[in-house]
Amino acid sequence: MSKGTIKKVAGPLVVATGMRDANMFDVVRVSKQRLIGEIIEMHGDEASIQVYEETAGLGPGEPVESTEMPLSVELGPGLITSIYDGIQRPLDDIMKVSGGNNLKRGVEVPSLKRDLKWNFVPTAKAGDEVEAGDIIGTVQETAVVEQRIMIPYGIQGTIKEIKSGEFTVEDVVAVVTTPSGDKDVTLMQKWPVRKGRPYKEKLPPSMPLITGQRVVDMFFPIAKGGVAAVPGPFGSGKTVIQHQLAKWAEADIVVYIGCGER
Repeated sequence: MSKGTIKKVAGPLVVATGMRDANMFDVVRVSKQRLIGEIIEMHGDEASIQVYEETAGLGPGEPVESTEMPLSVELGPGLITSIYDGIQRPLDDIMKVSGGNNLKRGVEVPSLKRDLKWNFVPTAKAGDEVEAGDIIGTVQETAVVEQRIMIPYGIQGTIKEIKSGEFTVEDVVAVVTTPSGDKDVTLMQKWPVRKGRPYKEKLPPSMPLITGQRVVDMFFPIAKGGVAAVPGPFGSGKTVIQHQLAKWAEADIVVYIGCGER
Protein backbone atom coordinates (compact mmCIF):
# COMPACT_ATOMS: atom_id res chain seq x y z
CA MET A 1 0.00 0.00 0.00
CA SER A 2 1.53 3.30 -1.15
CA LYS A 3 2.02 5.92 1.56
CA GLY A 4 3.17 9.50 1.05
CA THR A 5 2.98 12.96 2.58
CA ILE A 6 1.22 16.16 1.66
CA LYS A 7 3.40 18.66 -0.19
CA LYS A 8 0.83 21.42 -0.66
CA VAL A 9 -2.89 22.12 -0.39
CA ALA A 10 -4.85 24.38 -2.75
CA GLY A 11 -8.56 24.20 -1.98
CA PRO A 12 -9.84 20.71 -2.85
CA LEU A 13 -6.55 19.87 -4.64
CA VAL A 14 -3.83 18.19 -2.61
CA VAL A 15 -0.36 17.38 -3.98
CA ALA A 16 1.42 14.49 -2.24
CA THR A 17 4.94 13.10 -2.62
CA GLY A 18 6.18 9.54 -2.12
CA MET A 19 3.31 8.10 -4.16
CA ARG A 20 5.33 6.34 -6.87
CA ASP A 21 3.63 2.98 -6.25
CA ALA A 22 0.12 4.45 -6.52
CA ASN A 23 -1.92 4.45 -9.74
CA MET A 24 -4.12 6.93 -11.56
CA PHE A 25 -7.65 7.10 -10.14
CA ASP A 26 -6.72 5.25 -6.95
CA VAL A 27 -8.87 6.18 -3.96
CA VAL A 28 -6.68 7.67 -1.23
CA ARG A 29 -7.14 8.66 2.39
CA VAL A 30 -5.73 12.08 3.15
CA SER A 31 -4.34 13.20 6.55
CA LYS A 32 -5.04 11.64 9.94
CA GLN A 33 -8.70 12.55 9.42
CA ARG A 34 -8.73 10.08 6.50
CA LEU A 35 -10.51 12.35 4.06
CA ILE A 36 -11.48 10.55 0.88
CA GLY A 37 -9.85 11.60 -2.37
CA GLU A 38 -8.93 10.36 -5.84
CA ILE A 39 -5.64 10.60 -7.73
CA ILE A 40 -6.26 12.63 -10.90
CA GLU A 41 -2.67 13.20 -12.04
CA MET A 42 0.74 11.56 -11.56
CA HIS A 43 4.22 13.04 -12.15
CA GLY A 44 6.99 10.75 -10.93
CA ASP A 45 6.35 10.21 -7.24
CA GLU A 46 4.02 13.23 -6.99
CA ALA A 47 0.27 12.70 -7.08
CA SER A 48 -2.39 15.36 -7.55
CA ILE A 49 -5.42 14.39 -5.48
CA GLN A 50 -8.99 15.63 -5.78
CA VAL A 51 -10.33 15.56 -2.21
CA TYR A 52 -14.09 15.07 -1.94
CA GLU A 53 -14.37 16.65 1.50
CA GLU A 54 -13.52 20.02 3.05
CA THR A 55 -9.72 20.42 3.26
CA ALA A 56 -9.63 23.26 5.80
CA GLY A 57 -6.89 22.63 8.36
CA LEU A 58 -4.80 20.33 6.18
CA GLY A 59 -1.12 21.16 5.75
CA PRO A 60 2.22 19.88 4.42
CA GLY A 61 3.71 16.82 6.10
CA GLU A 62 0.43 15.05 6.85
CA PRO A 63 0.10 11.42 5.68
CA VAL A 64 -1.57 10.22 2.49
CA GLU A 65 -2.42 6.55 1.98
CA SER A 66 -3.53 4.85 -1.24
CA THR A 67 -6.15 2.10 -1.03
CA GLU A 68 -4.88 0.74 -4.37
CA MET A 69 -8.51 0.50 -5.48
CA PRO A 70 -10.43 2.67 -7.98
CA LEU A 71 -13.45 4.72 -6.94
CA SER A 72 -16.28 2.18 -7.04
CA VAL A 73 -19.96 1.86 -6.21
CA GLU A 74 -21.78 -0.97 -4.48
CA LEU A 75 -24.67 -2.53 -6.41
CA GLY A 76 -27.18 -4.75 -4.67
CA PRO A 77 -30.20 -4.87 -2.36
CA GLY A 78 -30.58 -1.72 -0.27
CA LEU A 79 -30.10 0.88 -2.99
CA ILE A 80 -33.80 1.72 -3.25
CA THR A 81 -34.95 4.57 -0.93
CA SER A 82 -31.34 5.43 0.00
CA ILE A 83 -29.95 8.98 -0.08
CA TYR A 84 -26.34 9.28 -1.24
CA ASP A 85 -23.87 12.01 -2.00
CA GLY A 86 -21.95 12.08 -5.30
CA ILE A 87 -19.63 9.20 -4.37
CA GLN A 88 -22.30 6.94 -2.86
CA ARG A 89 -21.78 7.79 0.78
CA PRO A 90 -25.08 7.21 2.66
CA LEU A 91 -25.96 10.61 4.09
CA ASP A 92 -28.49 9.29 6.62
CA ASP A 93 -25.94 6.88 8.10
CA ILE A 94 -23.23 9.56 8.20
CA MET A 95 -25.70 11.84 9.99
CA LYS A 96 -26.25 9.17 12.66
CA VAL A 97 -22.50 8.75 13.15
CA SER A 98 -22.01 12.52 13.28
CA GLY A 99 -24.80 12.95 15.82
CA GLY A 100 -26.59 15.72 13.97
CA ASN A 101 -26.91 17.70 10.76
CA ASN A 102 -23.26 18.81 10.80
CA LEU A 103 -21.64 15.91 8.99
CA LYS A 104 -18.19 14.96 10.23
CA ARG A 105 -15.27 14.63 7.85
CA GLY A 106 -13.52 11.33 7.22
CA VAL A 107 -16.46 9.16 8.24
CA GLU A 108 -16.18 5.69 6.68
CA VAL A 109 -19.60 4.09 6.27
CA PRO A 110 -20.44 1.34 3.73
CA SER A 111 -22.82 2.31 0.94
CA LEU A 112 -25.05 -0.73 1.50
CA LYS A 113 -26.03 -1.72 5.04
CA ARG A 114 -24.10 -4.78 6.18
CA ASP A 115 -26.45 -5.84 8.99
CA LEU A 116 -29.68 -6.10 6.96
CA LYS A 117 -30.69 -9.56 5.77
CA TRP A 118 -32.49 -10.19 2.48
CA ASN A 119 -34.50 -13.23 1.44
CA PHE A 120 -32.71 -14.80 -1.54
CA VAL A 121 -34.78 -17.08 -3.79
CA PRO A 122 -32.61 -19.04 -6.26
CA THR A 123 -33.77 -19.43 -9.86
CA ALA A 124 -30.76 -21.54 -10.90
CA LYS A 125 -29.50 -24.85 -9.54
CA ALA A 126 -26.24 -26.67 -9.01
CA GLY A 127 -24.81 -27.94 -12.30
CA ASP A 128 -26.14 -25.06 -14.41
CA GLU A 129 -23.69 -23.43 -16.83
CA VAL A 130 -23.58 -19.67 -16.21
CA GLU A 131 -21.74 -16.59 -17.41
CA ALA A 132 -21.62 -12.89 -16.58
CA GLY A 133 -25.09 -11.34 -16.49
CA ASP A 134 -27.02 -14.58 -15.97
CA ILE A 135 -29.71 -14.28 -13.29
CA ILE A 136 -29.31 -16.89 -10.55
CA GLY A 137 -31.91 -15.62 -8.07
CA THR A 138 -34.07 -12.77 -6.83
CA VAL A 139 -34.50 -10.62 -3.75
CA GLN A 140 -37.78 -8.80 -3.05
CA GLU A 141 -36.27 -5.46 -2.03
CA THR A 142 -39.54 -3.52 -1.69
CA ALA A 143 -43.21 -4.25 -2.30
CA VAL A 144 -42.79 -3.37 -6.00
CA VAL A 145 -39.07 -3.81 -6.68
CA GLU A 146 -37.56 -7.25 -7.29
CA GLN A 147 -33.76 -7.19 -7.25
CA ARG A 148 -32.25 -9.76 -9.63
CA ILE A 149 -28.96 -11.28 -8.55
CA MET A 150 -26.59 -11.83 -11.48
CA ILE A 151 -23.28 -13.55 -12.09
CA PRO A 152 -20.57 -10.85 -11.84
CA TYR A 153 -18.57 -9.71 -14.86
CA GLY A 154 -15.58 -11.95 -15.60
CA ILE A 155 -17.05 -15.16 -14.15
CA GLN A 156 -18.05 -18.09 -16.37
CA GLY A 157 -18.44 -21.70 -15.34
CA THR A 158 -20.67 -24.21 -13.56
CA ILE A 159 -22.66 -23.59 -10.39
CA LYS A 160 -21.13 -25.80 -7.69
CA GLU A 161 -23.40 -24.67 -4.86
CA ILE A 162 -26.35 -22.31 -4.48
CA LYS A 163 -28.26 -21.49 -1.30
CA SER A 164 -31.66 -20.07 -0.35
CA GLY A 165 -32.75 -18.11 2.70
CA GLU A 166 -31.84 -14.85 4.38
CA PHE A 167 -28.41 -13.34 3.77
CA THR A 168 -26.55 -10.06 4.13
CA VAL A 169 -25.06 -8.42 1.03
CA GLU A 170 -21.64 -9.88 1.91
CA ASP A 171 -22.76 -13.47 2.48
CA VAL A 172 -21.93 -16.04 -0.21
CA VAL A 173 -25.11 -17.30 -1.90
CA ALA A 174 -23.48 -19.31 -4.70
CA VAL A 175 -20.16 -20.83 -5.71
CA VAL A 176 -19.20 -21.09 -9.39
CA THR A 177 -16.48 -23.45 -10.59
CA THR A 178 -14.33 -21.79 -13.27
CA PRO A 179 -11.11 -22.80 -15.06
CA SER A 180 -9.21 -20.57 -12.60
CA GLY A 181 -10.88 -22.01 -9.49
CA ASP A 182 -14.05 -21.58 -7.44
CA LYS A 183 -15.57 -18.08 -7.36
CA ASP A 184 -17.94 -16.84 -4.65
CA VAL A 185 -21.08 -14.91 -5.59
CA THR A 186 -22.70 -12.53 -3.11
CA LEU A 187 -25.81 -10.35 -3.27
CA MET A 188 -23.58 -7.30 -3.79
CA GLN A 189 -21.18 -6.35 -6.57
CA LYS A 190 -18.61 -3.55 -6.64
CA TRP A 191 -18.09 -1.68 -9.89
CA PRO A 192 -15.56 1.07 -10.83
CA VAL A 193 -17.40 4.31 -11.60
CA ARG A 194 -15.15 5.15 -14.55
CA LYS A 195 -15.85 1.85 -16.31
CA GLY A 196 -19.10 1.43 -18.23
CA ARG A 197 -21.26 -1.58 -17.44
CA PRO A 198 -21.05 -4.20 -20.22
CA TYR A 199 -24.12 -5.27 -22.17
CA LYS A 200 -24.93 -7.78 -24.91
CA GLU A 201 -27.38 -5.66 -26.87
CA LYS A 202 -28.63 -2.10 -26.75
CA LEU A 203 -32.32 -1.88 -27.56
CA PRO A 204 -33.48 1.20 -29.51
CA PRO A 205 -36.27 3.22 -27.85
CA SER A 206 -39.62 2.16 -29.29
CA MET A 207 -42.24 2.64 -26.55
CA PRO A 208 -43.59 6.01 -25.40
CA LEU A 209 -43.13 7.05 -21.78
CA ILE A 210 -46.43 8.49 -20.63
CA THR A 211 -45.51 11.41 -18.38
CA GLY A 212 -48.98 12.42 -17.25
CA GLN A 213 -48.35 15.95 -18.57
CA ARG A 214 -50.50 16.55 -21.64
CA VAL A 215 -48.30 19.27 -23.11
CA VAL A 216 -45.27 16.93 -22.94
CA ASP A 217 -47.06 13.82 -24.20
CA MET A 218 -48.64 15.74 -27.10
CA PHE A 219 -45.90 18.10 -28.31
CA PHE A 220 -42.66 16.65 -26.86
CA PRO A 221 -43.18 12.88 -26.44
CA ILE A 222 -40.50 10.96 -24.53
CA ALA A 223 -39.55 7.34 -25.24
CA LYS A 224 -38.83 4.67 -22.65
CA GLY A 225 -35.08 4.43 -22.59
CA GLY A 226 -34.78 7.84 -24.20
CA VAL A 227 -33.46 11.18 -22.99
CA ALA A 228 -35.10 14.57 -22.48
CA ALA A 229 -33.64 17.94 -21.49
CA VAL A 230 -35.43 20.97 -20.03
CA PRO A 231 -33.35 24.14 -20.52
CA GLY A 232 -34.55 27.48 -19.22
CA PRO A 233 -33.75 30.57 -17.12
CA PHE A 234 -34.29 31.07 -13.39
CA GLY A 235 -37.89 30.70 -12.33
CA SER A 236 -39.12 29.22 -15.59
CA GLY A 237 -40.35 26.00 -13.98
CA LYS A 238 -37.58 23.48 -14.68
CA THR A 239 -37.73 22.02 -11.19
CA VAL A 240 -41.54 22.09 -11.22
CA ILE A 241 -41.68 19.87 -14.30
CA GLN A 242 -39.15 17.52 -12.67
CA HIS A 243 -41.46 17.19 -9.70
CA GLN A 244 -44.46 16.57 -11.96
CA LEU A 245 -42.62 13.89 -13.94
CA ALA A 246 -41.45 12.19 -10.74
CA LYS A 247 -45.01 12.18 -9.41
CA TRP A 248 -47.03 11.22 -12.47
CA ALA A 249 -44.77 9.53 -15.05
CA GLU A 250 -45.28 5.86 -15.93
CA ALA A 251 -42.30 4.69 -13.86
CA ASP A 252 -41.85 2.44 -10.85
CA ILE A 253 -38.49 3.89 -9.76
CA VAL A 254 -37.46 7.55 -9.77
CA VAL A 255 -33.79 8.38 -9.26
CA TYR A 256 -33.29 12.07 -8.48
CA ILE A 257 -29.78 13.48 -8.85
CA GLY A 258 -29.37 17.05 -7.62
CA CYS A 259 -26.28 18.85 -8.88
CA GLY A 260 -26.11 22.37 -7.48
CA GLU A 261 -29.86 22.36 -6.79
CA ARG A 262 -31.35 24.16 -3.82
